[in-house]
Amino acid sequence: MGNSCDEVQSPRQMRRIGTTRRSVSGIYAFRGETAIQFESTLERDFLIRKEFCLTVLEVIPQPIQIPFVANNGQTYTYTPDFLVYYRLGNMGYGEYPKPLLVEVKPYTEWKQHWREWLPKWKAAYRYAKEQGWDFHIHDESRIRDQVLENIRFLDRYKRTQFPIEETQCVIESVRQMGGAPFHYLLAKHFMGIYKPEGVAHIWHLLATRQLDCDISLPLNDFTELWVPTYE
Repeated sequence: MGNSCDEVQSPRQMRRIGTTRRSVSGIYAFRGETAIQFESTLERDFLIRKEFCLTVLEVIPQPIQIPFVANNGQTYTYTPDFLVYYRLGNMGYGEYPKPLLVEVKPYTEWKQHWREWLPKWKAAYRYAKEQGWDFHIHDESRIRDQVLENIRFLDRYKRTQFPIEETQCVIESVRQMGGAPFHYLLAKHFMGIYKPEGVAHIWHLLATRQLDCDISLPLNDFTELWVPTYE
């Protein structure tokens, strides 16, 4: 669990998302607790990634409205897609991850319109800096990568159920070693005919965040697993 510093007084959603013809919109049940609206499958995939990340504390959709002057000299307001807060844990002030203001945009769109959209993005960057945040634009290259591929692979194991005693034994082995490769846990706890069940069980522990790994690397027999420090 995070400490009291993990509790944030965060902005609320500024703009409600309606249906759209050009993309898929809907509601994502973030960690089964918070209903977050999204306007495209790319935004949905962004949420899937952030949900898996244990250091993410909260994701707020459409968090703020930022005034900016467009290229035509007119003043408009810009609403970024998400604001991400991170857990502080036991990190010192200089090490804490800054909240992240995010615009999710397909590469082809921002490449085509970047001159038109640059003023609002500059305004968002300035606003974020004033708040002590970061501002980033996330396209497919930052969202649909090895991390998302791994998360989708693990999703098939999330809802499978296993004996609690076996789960506790595997986790305790990892805890005592400080970390262990997938193949070691499989050999130690699931010999012979139990190997297929063991494969599913270990991936289940990773999918349900009872174990952790470097999710940016391909998952295989040599994946190093450890007990997460965030819950």
